[in-house]
Amino acid sequence: MSPNSPDSADPSAPVPPTGLSRRAFGGLAGAGAAAAVGGLGAVAPVAGATPAAAAAPFAEEAFRAAPGRHSRRPNILFILGDDLGWADLSSYGSPHIRTPHLDRLARQGVRFTHAYAGSATCSPTRFSLYTGRYPGRTKGGLAEPIADKSVGLDPHHPTLASLLRTAGYATALIGKWHCGYLPDHSPTQSGWETFFGNFGGALEYYSKLGLAGEYDLYEGDAAYKDLRYYTRIITERAVDYVERDHDKPWLLNLNFTTPHWPWIADGDEEESAKIVRRIEAGEPGALWHQDGGSLEKYREMVEDLDRSIGEVLAALRRSGQEEDTLVFFASDNGGERWSYNWPLSGNKASLQEGGIRVPTIVRWPARLRPGQVSHEPVFTPDWTATLLELAGARPDRGYPLDGTSLAGYLLRGERIAERDLFWRVRGERALRRGDWKYYRGKSGKDQLFHIVGDPREQADKAPDERQLLGELRAAWEAVDATLLPYPKG
Repeated sequence: MSPNSPDSADPSAPVPPTGLSRRAFGGLAGAGAAAAVGGLGAVAPVAGATPAAAAAPFAEEAFRAAPGRHSRRPNILFILGDDLGWADLSSYGSPHIRTPHLDRLARQGVRFTHAYAGSATCSPTRFSLYTGRYPGRTKGGLAEPIADKSVGLDPHHPTLASLLRTAGYATALIGKWHCGYLPDHSPTQSGWETFFGNFGGALEYYSKLGLAGEYDLYEGDAAYKDLRYYTRIITERAVDYVERDHDKPWLLNLNFTTPHWPWIADGDEEESAKIVRRIEAGEPGALWHQDGGSLEKYREMVEDLDRSIGEVLAALRRSGQEEDTLVFFASDNGGERWSYNWPLSGNKASLQEGGIRVPTIVRWPARLRPGQVSHEPVFTPDWTATLLELAGARPDRGYPLDGTSLAGYLLRGERIAERDLFWRVRGERALRRGDWKYYRGKSGKDQLFHIVGDPREQADKAPDERQLLGELRAAWEAVDATLLPYPKG
Protein backbone atom coordinates (compact mmCIF):
# COMPACT_ATOMS: atom_id res chain seq x y z
CA MET A 1 0.00 0.00 0.00
CA SER A 2 1.36 3.41 -0.90
CA PRO A 3 2.06 5.61 2.13
CA ASN A 4 -0.05 8.34 0.55
CA SER A 5 -2.99 6.21 -0.55
CA PRO A 6 -6.39 7.10 0.97
CA ASP A 7 -6.53 3.76 2.79
CA SER A 8 -3.32 4.51 4.65
CA ALA A 9 -4.61 7.71 6.22
CA ASP A 10 -6.30 7.98 9.59
CA PRO A 11 -9.48 9.95 8.93
CA SER A 12 -10.02 10.68 12.60
CA ALA A 13 -6.70 12.46 12.97
CA PRO A 14 -5.98 16.04 11.92
CA VAL A 15 -4.59 15.95 8.39
CA PRO A 16 -0.77 15.78 8.26
CA PRO A 17 1.30 17.56 5.64
CA THR A 18 1.23 15.87 2.22
CA GLY A 19 3.70 13.02 1.80
CA LEU A 20 3.89 11.86 5.42
CA SER A 21 3.16 8.22 6.13
CA ARG A 22 1.68 6.34 9.06
CA ARG A 23 4.99 4.65 9.85
CA ALA A 24 6.03 3.78 13.35
CA PHE A 25 7.89 6.40 15.33
CA GLY A 26 10.34 6.34 18.18
CA GLY A 27 13.96 6.83 19.11
CA LEU A 28 15.92 8.63 21.75
CA ALA A 29 16.03 12.40 21.62
CA GLY A 30 19.41 14.01 21.99
CA ALA A 31 19.90 17.19 23.93
CA GLY A 32 20.09 19.19 20.71
CA ALA A 33 16.74 17.91 19.49
CA ALA A 34 15.11 18.76 22.79
CA ALA A 35 16.58 22.25 22.79
CA ALA A 36 15.44 22.86 19.22
CA VAL A 37 11.78 22.82 20.22
CA GLY A 38 12.09 24.83 23.38
CA GLY A 39 10.70 27.99 21.86
CA LEU A 40 7.87 26.64 19.72
CA GLY A 41 4.68 28.60 20.04
CA ALA A 42 1.08 28.02 19.03
CA VAL A 43 0.46 26.20 15.79
CA ALA A 44 0.16 28.57 12.85
CA PRO A 45 -2.79 28.13 10.46
CA VAL A 46 -2.11 26.68 7.03
CA ALA A 47 -3.49 28.75 4.19
CA GLY A 48 -6.48 27.11 2.49
CA ALA A 49 -6.63 24.21 4.94
CA THR A 50 -9.59 22.94 6.90
CA PRO A 51 -9.61 23.88 10.61
CA ALA A 52 -8.45 20.38 11.60
CA ALA A 53 -5.60 20.46 9.13
CA ALA A 54 -4.63 23.95 10.13
CA ALA A 55 -4.65 23.11 13.80
CA ALA A 56 -2.10 20.33 13.83
CA PRO A 57 0.64 20.18 11.20
CA PHE A 58 2.80 17.90 13.33
CA ALA A 59 5.48 15.89 11.55
CA GLU A 60 5.62 12.14 12.04
CA GLU A 61 9.08 10.56 12.03
CA ALA A 62 10.06 7.01 11.29
CA PHE A 63 12.16 5.39 14.02
CA ARG A 64 15.78 6.48 13.86
CA ALA A 65 18.22 5.44 16.53
CA ALA A 66 19.85 8.56 17.89
CA PRO A 67 22.39 9.06 20.65
CA GLY A 68 20.80 10.54 23.74
CA ARG A 69 22.26 11.21 27.12
CA HIS A 70 21.48 8.71 29.82
CA SER A 71 18.78 10.36 31.91
CA ARG A 72 17.96 9.53 35.48
CA ARG A 73 14.61 8.07 36.40
CA PRO A 74 12.07 10.65 35.30
CA ASN A 75 9.90 12.81 37.43
CA ILE A 76 6.31 12.17 36.33
CA LEU A 77 3.79 14.96 35.91
CA PHE A 78 0.53 13.20 35.01
CA ILE A 79 -2.20 15.70 34.11
CA LEU A 80 -5.86 14.83 33.58
CA GLY A 81 -8.56 17.10 32.22
CA ASP A 82 -12.12 16.24 33.19
CA ASP A 83 -14.70 15.41 30.48
CA LEU A 84 -12.58 17.02 27.79
CA GLY A 85 -13.74 15.99 24.33
CA TRP A 86 -11.65 14.28 21.66
CA ALA A 87 -11.30 17.41 19.51
CA ASP A 88 -11.52 20.15 22.16
CA LEU A 89 -7.85 21.13 21.69
CA SER A 90 -6.78 23.16 18.69
CA SER A 91 -4.05 20.56 18.07
CA TYR A 92 -6.81 17.96 17.72
CA GLY A 93 -8.98 19.98 15.38
CA SER A 94 -11.13 22.36 17.42
CA PRO A 95 -12.33 25.13 15.12
CA HIS A 96 -12.87 27.70 17.88
CA ILE A 97 -10.91 26.75 21.03
CA ARG A 98 -7.26 27.82 21.19
CA THR A 99 -4.88 25.84 23.38
CA PRO A 100 -1.35 27.11 22.67
CA HIS A 101 0.31 25.58 25.72
CA LEU A 102 -0.98 22.06 25.06
CA ASP A 103 -0.26 22.49 21.36
CA ARG A 104 3.32 23.38 22.23
CA LEU A 105 3.52 20.35 24.51
CA ALA A 106 2.41 18.17 21.61
CA ARG A 107 4.99 19.68 19.29
CA GLN A 108 7.67 18.99 21.88
CA GLY A 109 6.66 15.36 22.33
CA VAL A 110 4.29 12.72 20.99
CA ARG A 111 0.63 13.24 20.10
CA PHE A 112 -1.55 10.12 20.08
CA THR A 113 -4.51 9.86 17.70
CA HIS A 114 -5.86 6.47 18.86
CA ALA A 115 -5.52 6.81 22.63
CA TYR A 116 -8.38 5.72 24.85
CA ALA A 117 -9.54 6.15 28.42
CA GLY A 118 -9.86 3.08 30.58
CA SER A 119 -13.61 3.65 30.81
CA ALA A 120 -16.33 6.05 29.73
CA THR A 121 -16.77 7.90 33.04
CA CYS A 122 -14.60 9.53 35.66
CA SER A 123 -13.97 7.13 38.53
CA PRO A 124 -13.60 3.84 36.58
CA THR A 125 -10.90 5.43 34.41
CA ARG A 126 -9.09 6.60 37.53
CA PHE A 127 -9.29 3.09 38.94
CA SER A 128 -7.74 1.77 35.72
CA LEU A 129 -4.90 4.30 35.96
CA TYR A 130 -4.15 3.89 39.65
CA THR A 131 -4.31 0.07 39.57
CA GLY A 132 -3.22 -0.61 35.98
CA ARG A 133 -6.16 -3.00 35.71
CA TYR A 134 -9.66 -3.13 34.28
CA PRO A 135 -12.06 -1.26 36.59
CA GLY A 136 -14.17 -4.41 36.93
CA ARG A 137 -11.40 -6.18 38.84
CA THR A 138 -12.21 -4.15 41.95
CA LYS A 139 -15.50 -3.53 43.73
CA GLY A 140 -15.02 0.23 43.64
CA GLY A 141 -14.46 0.16 39.89
CA LEU A 142 -17.96 -1.21 39.31
CA ALA A 143 -19.51 2.15 40.21
CA GLU A 144 -19.84 4.18 37.00
CA PRO A 145 -19.05 6.62 38.51
CA ILE A 146 -18.82 6.57 42.31
CA ALA A 147 -21.64 8.65 43.73
CA ASP A 148 -21.80 7.64 47.41
CA LYS A 149 -19.53 6.69 50.29
CA SER A 150 -20.15 2.95 50.21
CA VAL A 151 -17.27 2.01 47.89
CA GLY A 152 -13.82 3.16 46.92
CA LEU A 153 -10.30 2.10 46.08
CA ASP A 154 -9.24 -0.59 48.55
CA PRO A 155 -6.30 0.82 50.56
CA HIS A 156 -4.66 -2.61 50.43
CA HIS A 157 -4.61 -2.70 46.63
CA PRO A 158 -1.22 -1.70 45.16
CA THR A 159 -1.38 1.50 43.14
CA LEU A 160 0.83 3.45 40.78
CA ALA A 161 1.64 5.73 43.72
CA SER A 162 2.36 2.99 46.27
CA LEU A 163 4.58 1.07 43.86
CA LEU A 164 6.52 4.18 42.86
CA ARG A 165 6.83 5.20 46.50
CA THR A 166 8.34 1.80 47.29
CA ALA A 167 10.77 2.41 44.43
CA GLY A 168 11.94 5.67 46.01
CA TYR A 169 9.58 8.28 44.55
CA ALA A 170 7.87 11.14 46.33
CA THR A 171 4.16 11.03 45.50
CA ALA A 172 1.46 13.70 45.41
CA LEU A 173 -2.09 14.05 44.11
CA ILE A 174 -3.54 17.51 43.57
CA GLY A 175 -7.13 17.94 42.39
CA LYS A 176 -9.93 15.47 41.86
CA TRP A 177 -9.66 12.07 43.57
CA HIS A 178 -13.09 10.46 42.90
CA CYS A 179 -12.03 7.01 44.09
CA GLY A 180 -13.92 7.02 47.36
CA TYR A 181 -14.56 9.16 50.42
CA LEU A 182 -13.36 9.58 53.96
CA PRO A 183 -12.89 7.89 56.30
CA ASP A 184 -12.20 4.67 54.42
CA HIS A 185 -10.88 5.77 51.03
CA SER A 186 -8.33 8.51 50.55
CA PRO A 187 -5.24 9.11 48.40
CA THR A 188 -3.16 9.17 51.58
CA GLN A 189 -4.28 5.58 52.27
CA SER A 190 -3.36 4.44 48.74
CA GLY A 191 0.24 5.57 48.31
CA TRP A 192 0.13 9.35 47.89
CA GLU A 193 2.14 11.15 50.57
CA THR A 194 0.59 14.51 49.71
CA PHE A 195 -3.04 15.20 48.82
CA PHE A 196 -4.78 18.48 48.19
CA GLY A 197 -8.10 18.48 46.38
CA ASN A 198 -11.66 17.19 46.28
CA PHE A 199 -12.98 13.70 46.92
CA GLY A 200 -16.16 13.74 44.82
CA GLY A 201 -16.94 13.67 41.13
CA ALA A 202 -17.80 17.36 40.84
CA LEU A 203 -17.90 20.54 42.88
CA GLU A 204 -19.05 24.11 42.44
CA TYR A 205 -15.89 25.98 41.52
CA TYR A 206 -16.14 28.78 44.13
CA SER A 207 -18.10 27.43 47.11
CA LYS A 208 -16.55 23.93 46.82
CA LEU A 209 -19.96 22.38 47.45
CA GLY A 210 -20.30 18.86 46.09
CA LEU A 211 -23.16 16.78 44.71
CA ALA A 212 -24.78 16.28 48.11
CA GLY A 213 -24.21 19.87 49.23
CA GLU A 214 -21.13 18.92 51.26
CA TYR A 215 -17.99 21.06 51.41
CA ASP A 216 -15.34 19.25 49.39
CA LEU A 217 -11.86 20.77 49.51
CA TYR A 218 -9.26 18.99 51.62
CA GLU A 219 -5.61 19.12 52.50
CA GLY A 220 -4.75 15.57 53.46
CA ASP A 221 -7.79 14.35 55.34
CA ALA A 222 -8.75 17.73 56.82
CA ALA A 223 -11.10 20.28 55.27
CA TYR A 224 -9.32 23.34 53.86
CA LYS A 225 -11.15 26.64 53.44
CA ASP A 226 -10.50 28.57 50.24
CA LEU A 227 -13.39 30.11 48.29
CA ARG A 228 -11.41 31.27 45.29
CA TYR A 229 -11.88 29.69 41.85
CA TYR A 230 -10.87 26.04 42.11
CA THR A 231 -8.71 25.83 38.99
CA ARG A 232 -6.61 28.76 40.30
CA ILE A 233 -6.13 27.06 43.66
CA ILE A 234 -4.93 23.69 42.38
CA THR A 235 -2.72 25.38 39.77
CA GLU A 236 -0.99 27.32 42.54
CA ARG A 237 -0.55 24.13 44.55
CA ALA A 238 0.92 22.31 41.56
CA VAL A 239 3.35 25.15 40.84
CA ASP A 240 4.44 25.10 44.48
CA TYR A 241 4.99 21.33 44.41
CA VAL A 242 7.02 21.42 41.20
CA GLU A 243 9.25 24.23 42.46
CA ARG A 244 10.11 22.60 45.77
CA ASP A 245 13.60 21.28 46.46
CA HIS A 246 13.15 17.58 45.73
CA ASP A 247 15.79 15.11 46.88
CA LYS A 248 14.23 12.20 44.98
CA PRO A 249 12.23 11.70 41.78
CA TRP A 250 8.54 12.51 42.12
CA LEU A 251 5.10 11.60 40.83
CA LEU A 252 2.50 14.35 40.70
CA ASN A 253 -1.03 13.39 39.65
CA LEU A 254 -2.57 16.74 38.72
CA ASN A 255 -6.30 16.18 38.24
CA PHE A 256 -8.23 19.23 37.10
CA THR A 257 -12.02 19.31 37.29
CA THR A 258 -12.07 21.61 34.26
CA PRO A 259 -14.13 21.54 32.03
CA HIS A 260 -16.57 19.35 34.00
CA TRP A 261 -19.93 20.91 34.87
CA PRO A 262 -21.11 23.21 36.41
CA TRP A 263 -20.27 25.61 33.60
CA ILE A 264 -18.53 28.22 35.72
CA ALA A 265 -15.54 30.12 34.35
CA ASP A 266 -13.12 32.19 36.39
CA GLY A 267 -14.99 35.37 37.32
CA ASP A 268 -18.53 33.94 37.07
CA GLU A 269 -19.30 34.61 40.73
CA GLU A 270 -22.89 35.65 40.08
CA GLU A 271 -23.69 32.36 38.32
CA SER A 272 -21.85 30.54 41.10
CA ALA A 273 -24.07 32.19 43.71
CA LYS A 274 -27.21 31.10 41.84
CA ILE A 275 -26.09 27.48 41.85
CA VAL A 276 -25.16 27.65 45.52
CA ARG A 277 -28.63 28.97 46.42
CA ARG A 278 -30.21 26.07 44.54
CA ILE A 279 -27.94 23.54 46.26
CA GLU A 280 -28.67 24.99 49.70
CA ALA A 281 -32.41 24.93 48.93
CA GLY A 282 -32.10 21.17 48.43
CA GLU A 283 -32.74 21.13 44.68
CA PRO A 284 -31.72 17.67 43.37
CA GLY A 285 -29.16 17.83 40.57
CA ALA A 286 -28.54 21.57 40.92
CA LEU A 287 -24.83 21.03 40.38
CA TRP A 288 -25.48 19.39 37.00
CA HIS A 289 -26.30 22.90 35.71
CA GLN A 290 -28.60 21.54 33.01
CA ASP A 291 -29.89 25.02 32.24
CA GLY A 292 -26.41 26.55 32.03
CA GLY A 293 -23.39 26.69 29.83
CA SER A 294 -22.81 27.59 26.20
CA LEU A 295 -20.22 27.01 23.53
CA GLU A 296 -18.60 30.30 24.49
CA LYS A 297 -18.54 29.42 28.20
CA TYR A 298 -17.08 26.03 27.43
CA ARG A 299 -14.39 27.69 25.31
CA GLU A 300 -13.50 29.92 28.26
CA MET A 301 -13.13 26.91 30.55
CA VAL A 302 -10.95 24.87 28.18
CA GLU A 303 -8.73 27.84 27.38
CA ASP A 304 -8.38 28.48 31.12
CA LEU A 305 -7.34 24.85 31.57
CA ASP A 306 -4.70 25.38 28.90
CA ARG A 307 -3.38 28.54 30.57
CA SER A 308 -3.26 26.79 33.93
CA ILE A 309 -1.27 23.90 32.52
CA GLY A 310 1.01 26.46 30.89
CA GLU A 311 1.71 27.93 34.34
CA VAL A 312 2.70 24.54 35.71
CA LEU A 313 4.92 23.81 32.71
CA ALA A 314 6.59 27.20 33.11
CA ALA A 315 7.30 26.38 36.76
CA LEU A 316 8.81 23.08 35.67
CA ARG A 317 11.09 24.91 33.24
CA ARG A 318 12.12 27.50 35.87
CA SER A 319 12.96 24.74 38.33
CA GLY A 320 15.48 23.16 35.94
CA GLN A 321 13.60 19.86 35.93
CA GLU A 322 12.00 20.06 32.49
CA GLU A 323 14.54 17.84 30.73
CA ASP A 324 14.13 14.96 33.16
CA THR A 325 10.36 15.16 33.67
CA LEU A 326 7.91 13.03 31.72
CA VAL A 327 4.76 15.08 31.23
CA PHE A 328 1.56 13.26 30.32
CA PHE A 329 -1.73 14.90 29.43
CA ALA A 330 -5.10 13.31 28.64
CA SER A 331 -8.79 13.49 29.46
CA ASP A 332 -10.38 10.99 31.84
CA ASN A 333 -13.11 10.13 29.29
CA GLY A 334 -14.92 11.59 26.32
CA GLY A 335 -16.61 14.96 26.25
CA GLU A 336 -19.97 16.10 27.59
CA ARG A 337 -22.70 18.19 26.03
CA TRP A 338 -20.62 21.22 24.95
CA SER A 339 -17.64 19.23 23.68
CA TYR A 340 -16.42 19.04 20.09
CA ASN A 341 -15.98 15.36 19.22
CA TRP A 342 -16.04 15.40 15.42
CA PRO A 343 -15.84 13.02 13.64
CA LEU A 344 -16.54 10.59 16.47
CA SER A 345 -19.99 9.39 17.58
CA GLY A 346 -21.10 9.25 21.20
CA ASN A 347 -20.12 11.13 24.33
CA LYS A 348 -19.14 10.49 27.91
CA ALA A 349 -20.72 7.31 29.38
CA SER A 350 -20.83 5.57 25.98
CA LEU A 351 -18.35 3.04 24.61
CA GLN A 352 -18.66 4.58 21.19
CA GLU A 353 -15.48 6.36 20.17
CA GLY A 354 -16.66 9.75 21.43
CA GLY A 355 -17.03 8.34 24.94
CA ILE A 356 -13.61 6.77 25.27
CA ARG A 357 -11.16 8.14 22.68
CA VAL A 358 -9.30 11.05 24.25
CA PRO A 359 -6.59 13.58 23.38
CA THR A 360 -3.28 12.28 24.73
CA ILE A 361 0.17 13.90 24.73
CA VAL A 362 3.49 12.69 26.16
CA ARG A 363 6.70 14.71 26.44
CA TRP A 364 10.07 13.70 27.91
CA PRO A 365 12.82 15.92 26.46
CA ALA A 366 15.69 13.75 27.67
CA ARG A 367 14.46 10.65 25.87
CA LEU A 368 11.74 11.35 23.29
CA ARG A 369 12.10 13.05 19.94
CA PRO A 370 9.79 16.04 19.47
CA GLY A 371 7.12 16.46 16.84
CA GLN A 372 5.94 12.86 16.65
CA VAL A 373 2.46 11.46 16.03
CA SER A 374 1.42 7.94 16.93
CA HIS A 375 -1.61 6.13 15.49
CA GLU A 376 -1.14 3.05 17.69
CA PRO A 377 -4.16 2.04 19.81
CA VAL A 378 -3.31 2.51 23.50
CA PHE A 379 -5.40 2.93 26.65
CA THR A 380 -5.12 4.01 30.26
CA PRO A 381 -3.78 0.76 31.84
CA ASP A 382 -0.89 0.86 29.35
CA TRP A 383 0.36 4.07 30.92
CA THR A 384 0.45 2.52 34.39
CA ALA A 385 2.64 -0.32 33.10
CA THR A 386 4.79 2.14 31.14
CA LEU A 387 5.43 4.48 34.05
CA LEU A 388 6.28 1.63 36.39
CA GLU A 389 8.88 0.33 33.94
CA LEU A 390 10.40 3.75 33.29
CA ALA A 391 10.63 4.37 37.03
CA GLY A 392 12.22 1.00 37.76
CA ALA A 393 9.26 -0.10 39.90
CA ARG A 394 8.00 -3.68 40.01
CA PRO A 395 4.29 -4.51 39.67
CA ASP A 396 2.81 -6.64 42.43
CA ARG A 397 2.56 -10.24 41.19
CA GLY A 398 -0.59 -10.74 43.21
CA TYR A 399 -2.35 -8.06 41.16
CA PRO A 400 -1.31 -8.61 37.52
CA LEU A 401 -1.57 -5.59 35.24
CA ASP A 402 -3.97 -5.50 32.30
CA GLY A 403 -1.95 -2.90 30.42
CA THR A 404 1.13 -3.29 28.24
CA SER A 405 4.24 -1.20 28.83
CA LEU A 406 4.95 1.14 25.93
CA ALA A 407 8.50 1.88 27.07
CA GLY A 408 10.14 -0.18 24.32
CA TYR A 409 7.87 1.39 21.71
CA LEU A 410 8.53 4.93 22.88
CA LEU A 411 12.25 4.67 23.49
CA ARG A 412 13.48 2.08 21.00
CA GLY A 413 10.83 1.94 18.30
CA GLU A 414 9.86 -1.63 19.16
CA ARG A 415 6.56 -2.94 17.88
CA ILE A 416 3.73 -3.20 20.38
CA ALA A 417 2.67 -6.82 20.70
CA GLU A 418 -0.76 -7.50 19.24
CA ARG A 419 -3.35 -7.36 22.00
CA ASP A 420 -6.97 -6.44 22.57
CA LEU A 421 -8.25 -3.30 24.25
CA PHE A 422 -11.27 -4.13 26.39
CA TRP A 423 -14.07 -2.01 27.84
CA ARG A 424 -17.22 -2.81 29.79
CA VAL A 425 -19.90 -0.54 31.22
CA ARG A 426 -23.45 -1.35 32.24
CA GLY A 427 -25.42 -2.08 29.07
CA GLU A 428 -22.46 -1.72 26.69
CA ARG A 429 -19.38 -3.66 25.65
CA ALA A 430 -16.47 -2.94 23.32
CA LEU A 431 -13.21 -4.51 22.23
CA ARG A 432 -10.63 -3.21 19.80
CA ARG A 433 -8.18 -5.48 17.95
CA GLY A 434 -5.95 -3.76 15.43
CA ASP A 435 -8.10 -1.74 13.03
CA TRP A 436 -11.35 -3.42 14.12
CA LYS A 437 -13.79 -2.66 16.92
CA TYR A 438 -16.53 -4.90 18.29
CA TYR A 439 -19.35 -2.95 19.93
CA ARG A 440 -22.68 -3.77 21.54
CA GLY A 441 -24.70 -0.83 22.75
CA LYS A 442 -27.88 -0.68 24.76
CA SER A 443 -29.83 -1.97 21.76
CA GLY A 444 -28.22 -5.37 22.35
CA LYS A 445 -27.07 -5.64 18.74
CA ASP A 446 -23.54 -6.86 18.03
CA GLN A 447 -21.76 -4.53 15.61
CA LEU A 448 -18.36 -4.52 13.95
CA PHE A 449 -16.56 -1.44 12.65
CA HIS A 450 -13.34 -0.92 10.74
CA ILE A 451 -12.48 1.86 13.12
CA VAL A 452 -9.53 3.32 11.18
CA GLY A 453 -11.60 3.78 8.02
CA ASP A 454 -14.83 4.51 9.87
CA PRO A 455 -14.11 6.37 13.13
CA ARG A 456 -17.72 7.55 13.17
CA GLU A 457 -18.94 3.95 13.56
CA GLN A 458 -21.60 4.17 10.88
CA ALA A 459 -20.80 1.25 8.55
CA ASP A 460 -21.59 -1.98 10.41
CA LYS A 461 -19.47 -4.75 8.87
CA ALA A 462 -20.93 -7.52 11.04
CA PRO A 463 -22.98 -9.13 8.22
CA ASP A 464 -19.89 -9.38 5.99
CA GLU A 465 -17.36 -10.38 8.69
CA ARG A 466 -19.22 -12.93 10.77
CA GLN A 467 -16.14 -14.97 11.65
CA LEU A 468 -14.22 -11.93 12.86
CA LEU A 469 -17.27 -10.72 14.78
CA GLY A 470 -17.50 -14.08 16.51
CA GLU A 471 -13.81 -14.04 17.40
CA LEU A 472 -13.94 -10.57 18.92
CA ARG A 473 -17.18 -11.31 20.80
CA ALA A 474 -15.61 -14.47 22.25
CA ALA A 475 -12.48 -12.51 23.23
CA TRP A 476 -14.62 -9.91 25.02
CA GLU A 477 -16.59 -12.58 26.86
CA ALA A 478 -13.40 -14.37 27.92
CA VAL A 479 -12.14 -11.22 29.65
CA ASP A 480 -15.56 -10.40 31.08
CA ALA A 481 -15.69 -13.84 32.73
CA THR A 482 -12.63 -12.89 34.82
CA LEU A 483 -14.19 -9.69 36.19
CA LEU A 484 -16.50 -9.03 39.10
CA PRO A 485 -20.19 -9.04 38.17
CA TYR A 486 -22.20 -5.85 38.50
CA PRO A 487 -24.43 -5.71 41.58
CA LYS A 488 -28.06 -6.44 40.77
CA GLY A 489 -30.49 -3.60 40.63
